[in-house]
Amino acid sequence: MKKTTLQFGIIGCGRIAQRHAEHIEKTGTLVAVCDTIKEKAFELGEKYGAASYVQLADLFLAHPDIDVIAICSPNGLHAEHAIQSLKAGFHVLCEKPMALNVQDCGEMINAAEKANRRLFIVKQNRFNPPVAAVKKIIEEGRLGKIYSVQLNCFWNRNDAYYKNSWKGTRLLDGGTLYTQFSHFIDLLYWLVGDVKTVHAFGNNYHHENIIEFEDAGTVCMKFYNGVIGTINYTVNCHEKNMEGSLTIFAEKGTVKIGGQYLNELEYQKIEGLEIKDLPPGNPPNNYGQYQGSMSNHDKVYQNLADVLTGNGVIATNGFEGLKTVEIIDKIYTAMQL
Repeated sequence: MKKTTLQFGIIGCGRIAQRHAEHIEKTGTLVAVCDTIKEKAFELGEKYGAASYVQLADLFLAHPDIDVIAICSPNGLHAEHAIQSLKAGFHVLCEKPMALNVQDCGEMINAAEKANRRLFIVKQNRFNPPVAAVKKIIEEGRLGKIYSVQLNCFWNRNDAYYKNSWKGTRLLDGGTLYTQFSHFIDLLYWLVGDVKTVHAFGNNYHHENIIEFEDAGTVCMKFYNGVIGTINYTVNCHEKNMEGSLTIFAEKGTVKIGGQYLNELEYQKIEGLEIKDLPPGNPPNNYGQYQGSMSNHDKVYQNLADVLTGNGVIATNGFEGLKTVEIIDKIYTAMQL
């Protein structure tokens, strides 16, 4: 990746901020970081030679030349921090989920429009080689009419993952679909289309008194284009993650993207076509006791740099980020938890 002159700030200095800081250094310069926990801000700032703050206003005032603010704070604070950054005149790269409700997403988009600034949303699974390959053949019409789709998200999140954390709370986490599987919901929208109607069931089976929402769910849905689909998800897999898979049944073929993180083309039978010679994907994000989605933040930052310094096309815009939140909101509304 060619290094640019772009200057960055980070809001929220938790686990995912480490990943952002690593790729910011390859893209441009990390100038400042902010976290309400002083020690976290100081540790990250010292590691990358960046100034550390506990108040956003102080960061904004001291560093008006920053180009992009990366929002790495808890889910429930994304909208607030993004809007403040946009109003202050910075471009924004927001971690998933964009926000926890559609109204906040809309206000983020409006703030970007009013400030004439870019709003990027992190959806790194779009860059997984098998996902990109399937997207290409869908756009080329090689699968013909899509009939149905099946999404399976079978992961493990143990008690330690939620302990002493904002994760598991309705206010700052929002739900299992927001924190664990919003990338998968995004791919349903990106590959298949927008969701019209939903029926869903969910329950908290194994994390009572630990999290404030469901740890498993089953969803049946119909898309505006007539495709029908199901989502089965859980964080109750015994001791480790099992699978993250997306299967598409279509007029001219069947494909299954699988592995634990949608990183393998597990099955294909396509009329007159074989997808082959896929490049190896990046490894999943490793957070010590568990692993998360594929680590494609390098490609996220490359796209951001291409857009801001050249003629690149934004990989995931605010509208697409909103659509993911809207679909999750429909599912949770149908569950009536």
